[in-house]
Amino acid sequence: MASGKPVEVKPAMSTMKNLTRLVFTAQQFGYEYADIWQGGGPQGNGLVILIVPDPSPQSRARAAQNWAQYPNASDGGALPPLVPEAVELLKARITFDITAMYTNKQLILLSGFAAVPLAVPIGFALSAGTTAIVLAGTVWAALMALLPVGFAVNRHYRTKYAALLLAAGYTPMTDQNGRLRYVPPGGRLPR
Repeated sequence: MASGKPVEVKPAMSTMKNLTRLVFTAQQFGYEYADIWQGGGPQGNGLVILIVPDPSPQSRARAAQNWAQYPNASDGGALPPLVPEAVELLKARITFDITAMYTNKQLILLSGFAAVPLAVPIGFALSAGTTAIVLAGTVWAALMALLPVGFAVNRHYRTKYAALLLAAGYTPMTDQNGRLRYVPPGGRLPR
């Protein structure tokens, strides 16, 4: 971050709580949350968060004040205190972006392929030969039958966090990829 360039954070394992705290801290030092996508971690199935420099005068002033007040922050020293309301809004924004990452058609396709590596070993572990293939097919079909539940949960989170963001004054915008995103009051989609 000291370079002033965009930073991709690829934690091997992390919780949403830790990710939002990280983004909140970055905002205190002149950065803003830009996007999240899959592709991080050792196997490429983790999340990647992009934070970019925030050119707004308010952000520059906040960063200068925090660098002066917390000069050892980059060396593991003290950090600015967390503001729970701001962290919750970041969590809502990041979670909304995750739930809006894929369309329902993409989710069906991804789920169908993702269920195969789960079903096949189960089938062959419990049986052998033709029975294993039938058993693997049955497990795959059972996993696919759970798709509507996954869609309902995804829709619930998307609706919940969209309402929270709208109530906080965030504005819905469509990014260059056609994905619905929410930006802070008076903000814009980060580049």
